[in-house]
Amino acid sequence: MNTPGDNRTGPTVGPETPVWFITGCSRGLGASLAARVLEQGFRLIATARNPADLTELARFESDRCQVLALDVRNAEEVKVVVRQAAGIYGRLDVVVNNAGHGLVGALEEISDVEITQNFATNFFGPLHVIRAALPILRAQRRGHIVNISAAAAISNYPGFSIYGAAKSALEGMSEALAAEVRPLGIRVTLVQFGPLRTGFLGGTLDAASSTLADYQASSGKFQRVLASLRGRETGDPARAAEAIMATVAAETSPLRLVLGKYATEKVRRKLTTTARELEAAAGLAGTLEFGPELSEGSASESGSSGRVLRAEGSAHG
Repeated sequence: MNTPGDNRTGPTVGPETPVWFITGCSRGLGASLAARVLEQGFRLIATARNPADLTELARFESDRCQVLALDVRNAEEVKVVVRQAAGIYGRLDVVVNNAGHGLVGALEEISDVEITQNFATNFFGPLHVIRAALPILRAQRRGHIVNISAAAAISNYPGFSIYGAAKSALEGMSEALAAEVRPLGIRVTLVQFGPLRTGFLGGTLDAASSTLADYQASSGKFQRVLASLRGRETGDPARAAEAIMATVAAETSPLRLVLGKYATEKVRRKLTTTARELEAAAGLAGTLEFGPELSEGSASESGSSGRVLRAEGSAHG
């Protein structure tokens, strides 16, 4: 019987063995997912800014695992690497945008450079990878794009204004993308979870370059909470990797995969809050549309709202 990671008696690899392309494999969830993909007998193209950080993957067969250098912030480099990756095994089946970087600090404390850098990694990085992979996935008429989101995109925290905004942008883009590519046989899944014990709070979370005393009771307090959680996070990255793989293997998959008790409860609270706000503003909500006294053309235009809603419902299944 094989033991996990045994590269001498691993599963037989054939031309139909699925190929996973994962960014940010040097640590955390990316490392856990990469290892699990290989242990399950699939093929992997693992990327990191510094391939030397991926030496652990050397224990797997070279015909099932290839390591490539990739800085997702560089759009031209992404195009070259994704084309190279597709050429290695002749296909791409699952594209996982995992590379990310945290940034904590009040909005006023964060510099323009820090904002640009964070969006470059957390939003434009996945955007570059997806745009480079889409021609390949369209030609195959199959594939699954998995975008790693965050609890900050469910509802945000004081101190995560920029990080949460970048993840929220990723979610908005993914929603539209899912509707665009579903008819082409391509699936899209966003993964939301709470704190994972991945080293994120220590190694890949930057603090704003300046601090202001006025924000110590809000974003400063949140930053202290994060520091207290370091090394004590309840989320298991190995179990998250298992859940992602199970979702990809299933015949159908959700747009949003919510993992863990914390994220699940956070979604429930968000839904409750949103419903309460909607009801509180119900008197104003119905005042937007043109009245019946307007021309037939305007009334017809007003009716277009229903058509838009029906089209949206159809696009999202």
